Amino acid sequence: MSYDSLTLNIDAKIAHIQLNCPDTLNTMTPAFWRELPEVVQHIDREAAARVIVLSSTGKHFCAGMDLSVFTGGALTSKQELGRKHENLRRTVLQLQEALSQLEKVRMPVLAAIQGGCIGGAVDMVTACDSRYCTEDAFFSIEETKLGMTADVGTLQRLPHLIPQGLVRELAYTGRRMYADEAKQAGLINRVYPDQATMLNDVMDIAAQIAARSPLAVTGCKEMINYTRDHSVADSLNYMAAWQSGMFQPETDMMETFMAKAEKREPDFEELNKMTSIFD
Repeated sequence: MSYDSLTLNIDAKIAHIQLNCPDTLNTMTPAFWRELPEVVQHIDREAAARVIVLSSTGKHFCAGMDLSVFTGGALTSKQELGRKHENLRRTVLQLQEALSQLEKVRMPVLAAIQGGCIGGAVDMVTACDSRYCTEDAFFSIEETKLGMTADVGTLQRLPHLIPQGLVRELAYTGRRMYADEAKQAGLINRVYPDQATMLNDVMDIAAQIAARSPLAVTGCKEMINYTRDHSVADSLNYMAAWQSGMFQPETDMMETFMAKAEKREPDFEELNKMTSIFD
């Protein structure tokens, strides 16, 4: 499949999604908002990979929302005011859902960030499982500078990743948070001298994930996401329910033991493709 705003390459059970509009700083155009959820859902639906790496091209990772998104559709249409605002609400929900696909997909998503990660790009990377960046990277909740409140996920997810006081400072001021501070705060796992070194290492991390049982890995993602939004007691109860159905020691665990005894890499069955009852 070909896309206007990104490219997709799948190799060795790793899906590499790369934003591919460097001349416009990989801004989030209408095509991006259509294509990103489409490609993520395709990977999930087809069980096409075991892990996803999200990166970009050019000097900057992503400069945020493209102006065309602000100047079209529900924002400028001549409608009765109540209906116009109801339409705007649904537009924001659609944008939120597009980025939430990174969180909902069964496979872990690793973001590799260089240069600027601005506005909507912060919304995007906070929906990923892990983040890595170059020394020249910076993060900015740019919406405040534009006279609006970030509305596609940053203010909901970032407080679960870094201290609330820092989130508030960044949101209220719109200032840039550079790589070293992002690493110290816990937003970033590792900082690299350049993009090539970063991508090489992130691909190695992705390969380590891809070598594990995909059912075990998706169980980890499911549990960590659930625990973030629920109490410890509720999360433990859900863990027990999940394990009672998904834990099959005679399959993946036995394959691990056999592979170790036979001095080979384990060969795990892929996750099932997602099918409809109407197929």
